Amino acid sequence: MNQRQPITQSPADETAVARTTRFRGLLASPATEFLLEAHNGISARIAEEAGFRGVWASGLSLSAQFGVRDSNEASWTQILEMVEFMAEATSVPIMLDGDTGYGNFNNMRRLVRKLEQRGAAAVCIEDKLFPKANSFIEGRRQPLADAEEFAGKIMAGKDAQRDDDFSIVARVEALIAGAGMREALRRAETYRAAGADAILIHSALPVADEVLEFMREWGDRAPVVIVPTRYYATPTEVFRDAGCAMVIWANHLLRAAVRAMQDTAAQLAQHQNLLSVEDRIAPVEEIFRLQGAGELKRAEARYLPPSRPAPQALILAASRGAALGELTRTRPKTMVEVGGRPLLGHIADTYRGAGIRDITVVRGFGRVQVNQVDLSYVDNEDWGESGGLGSLGRGLAALDEGRDLVVSYGDVLFNRYILQILDLPDEDFVIVADTDWQDSVNRDRAADYLRCSEPHSRAAFYHRVLLEDAGETLAPAQIHGEWMGFLRVSTAAVPRLLACVAALLEAPGGNACKLHHVLSALVGEGEAVRVVYTTGHWLDVDTVDDLLAAGGFGA
Repeated sequence: MNQRQPITQSPADETAVARTTRFRGLLASPATEFLLEAHNGISARIAEEAGFRGVWASGLSLSAQFGVRDSNEASWTQILEMVEFMAEATSVPIMLDGDTGYGNFNNMRRLVRKLEQRGAAAVCIEDKLFPKANSFIEGRRQPLADAEEFAGKIMAGKDAQRDDDFSIVARVEALIAGAGMREALRRAETYRAAGADAILIHSALPVADEVLEFMREWGDRAPVVIVPTRYYATPTEVFRDAGCAMVIWANHLLRAAVRAMQDTAAQLAQHQNLLSVEDRIAPVEEIFRLQGAGELKRAEARYLPPSRPAPQALILAASRGAALGELTRTRPKTMVEVGGRPLLGHIADTYRGAGIRDITVVRGFGRVQVNQVDLSYVDNEDWGESGGLGSLGRGLAALDEGRDLVVSYGDVLFNRYILQILDLPDEDFVIVADTDWQDSVNRDRAADYLRCSEPHSRAAFYHRVLLEDAGETLAPAQIHGEWMGFLRVSTAAVPRLLACVAALLEAPGGNACKLHHVLSALVGEGEAVRVVYTTGHWLDVDTVDDLLAAGGFGA
């Protein structure tokens, strides 16, 4: 028997070749080929992106994703509909686990024609009776179909196909049912003679002995497909040496997804918040990508008027950070490392994770060291005398006035949730207030406190809360929260922010003003500064203790 050789590099792009032709090529390949189970469009795309050249539309997995048993409880039309979605989501060949063919020879003819229409490349049918039960559920008690009648079903399917390359794989259940090797070989030969393009030999043993014996006895009469779900510990090289044409990993994406969903559901039930799972699951953006959101965006750009662009970000990172001692003797605070990466790198990544990629950084102390890639830079040579307003003024002068703007500090780590709650399209100025200000690390040092139109409460969640005053010296009875250093400005309001900052800078001592002076000035000019209350999701890194805490930020 010829040994199958592993493929050492990915094949050339074959998308121009019909899927049926490519699947037939997999069966005839000198290498052992692999199919991965999928049960919907996203799982099929994941399989393709992982490098699999074909997909197994598993009957078990398709039934499970409908929430029913693998006993033909899902109708064949429901199965066909899902196969169509899978075909639309991928470019690789799909073989459907067609159970028993959903009836007699006449049903088989219609099934083949419909699969061709829906974009499938092959179907595998098994020689059991309708309705079937999963092979691993009391397999020896499951009666086998009459071999000659099953052969007629194969012939009917081959006669019905319009594409000569559409493949029908005959699945032999004799070993599962306890009928023995002789019967398995007899049935396989009967099905081959009837026109089957390949034989799938199935075994429920925890070792591959039966399958390997079948391969030795069968020889090279037709390609053989195996499903090593039970004998999974067998090295793949054994299958290659035996000459197996195709190996199917039959249900593993479904099982992996179930375990992940169970773990996530348990975490949410226990903790009753999303923070317990958010950083351990795929970001929503990854789901969008798998759904083909990029193509839709390109189509929208072609067919629709321009959409609202992503905001630009301005990071104020001019300070030295003397409280960090030796760590900032020669390097600026924003370049102090947390987890092997500078603070600025973490901050920029959070912005990018929220879709904000146009990022400008205002540098000051040690500015030549502030050199992260894919960022724009503005220098504040007067950083030592600046209280933040000077850096803001220089940064604003370099930005595009025709875009929304988010301002933040270069020493504040934060969750992208902050950027999400700042995005209120109908507001010109939006800031975020931490309601846990009494326990803040800034309580015993300079902090920007806020007095608002309404304190934090359940009622405030439904109201439009506005800023009334901001400063470091507000009386405790007046404080409703601590400003976290984030300011979002609408496109229409950017010129008004520029004018406000310019006026403050022109006043005596204006360069030494801090950003809370800007907030107070905006309110004084009659601007509505919207306040969104939250708790946590940020860390102000001023001291060595803060830096130590930063190592676990977001964990």
